[in-house]
Amino acid sequence: MDALETIVIPRSSDLGDGFTVRRALPSAERRMVGPFVFFDEMGPVSFEAGRGLDVRPHPHIGLATVTYLLEGEILHRDSLGVVQPIRPGELNWMTAGRGIVHSERTPAERRDGHSPLAGIQLWVALPKAHEEAEPSFVHHGAGELPQMEAGGCSLRVILGDFEGAHSPVRTLSEMFYVEVRLAPGAQLPLPPLHEERAAYVIEGQVSVNAEDATQGHGPRQLLVFKTGEPVVLRALEGPARLVLLGGPAMDAPRFVWWNFVSSSRERIEQAKADWAAGRFPAVPQETEFIPLPQNRPMPPVSYP
Repeated sequence: MDALETIVIPRSSDLGDGFTVRRALPSAERRMVGPFVFFDEMGPVSFEAGRGLDVRPHPHIGLATVTYLLEGEILHRDSLGVVQPIRPGELNWMTAGRGIVHSERTPAERRDGHSPLAGIQLWVALPKAHEEAEPSFVHHGAGELPQMEAGGCSLRVILGDFEGAHSPVRTLSEMFYVEVRLAPGAQLPLPPLHEERAAYVIEGQVSVNAEDATQGHGPRQLLVFKTGEPVVLRALEGPARLVLLGGPAMDAPRFVWWNFVSSSRERIEQAKADWAAGRFPAVPQETEFIPLPQNRPMPPVSYP
């Protein structure tokens, strides 16, 4: 257990209709892991007929959003004019840079009956040199993301490099993000190749370097590992599903306020003023928007 630096238990928020979001980053225990400054697990939920996810247009700066679904479908629309559904095993990578606006909704055709939804959304803080990059969006189908199977381990490399496989996603800094399925008793080494590493358990129980099979970690725990320590993850009793993520520490602290991420507090203040004044670009075919939160304090800086 010496390989574990901390365990983060996400805080839960009920957004209505039984839709729960669990936020692991940022947290009091850990603000970032590598460039990952935000980690939300969505659902699982089954919306009743006629209902679904409706995240109205909202802005971002200084980050890239990483949306990966485990179940269901979301329709993405953004101020670049992109309209893109995302389904399980696929990846939406949206670079906000100097500013972008997007909405996320359950497609109309999915609202006729019960509609399931589960997934993970991450935010990647952009390097200081690219915080004001041009906004962009890319989508990669499930067949484009490398998959490997060996010894009871099934891996899908979503971002970066892992075990010799390379994701096709072009990122602006080094990182890795991998979905893992382990058969009962299967093991997966996580070598200390990256300065910061973590694992989030979605299903099942896993041990960390544990001879004693009773020392397991269950769903909805973010396990953050010490720098330089070898790690071996093992599924206990039944199968396990988890994601691995990490990379080098960030090049500078980051401020996170609402949907804005920046190394500059002043830049966030400017983004707040721009959204309140309607200076962000609009999402075509969308008339709704999420207003700027009022009286929301600036949280502690997210240190690398």
